[in-house]
Amino acid sequence: MHDAAAQSMPDPATDPFGALEREIRVLIRRAQSSAAQTARRVHPELEASAYPILAHIDSHPGIRGSDLAAHFGVGRATVSRQLSRLVELGLVHREVDPEDTRGQRITLTADGAQRFARARDRRIDMYKDAFGEWDEADVSQLATLLHRYSEDFVRWRDARS
Repeated sequence: MHDAAAQSMPDPATDPFGALEREIRVLIRRAQSSAAQTARRVHPELEASAYPILAHIDSHPGIRGSDLAAHFGVGRATVSRQLSRLVELGLVHREVDPEDTRGQRITLTADGAQRFARARDRRIDMYKDAFGEWDEADVSQLATLLHRYSEDFVRWRDARS
């Protein structure tokens, strides 16, 4: 049965977009299965979907909720609910935006930053272990191609909204 499954896999040489669809589908499934574990490393009550939000806040301290919503392609209400939970857990701090008092600037708390950094470093170590035998140029190329994929996909998606 394993051979039959392997035979039905699209060949990247003859069906590159079919092969791409399959690999991204498998990658997403595997990422989803480990997302909850990663989130629990940050906080035992953290939902899996919150880790990317924390990562983006870490990279963009002082970001506004509306900018988070736009970045992730979700509604403001969704981001607001997630941020409220992150505030409850003591991972995120919201303060009034001095340039526009209707908005809020969002940062990680000291505890949130420390917990996030620990989880991120553990993920990096995991990748080093999993791909330790890869040539670093291949790891770099994979990271570059994944970034390009993400940027192009978002640009394509936004052009159709």
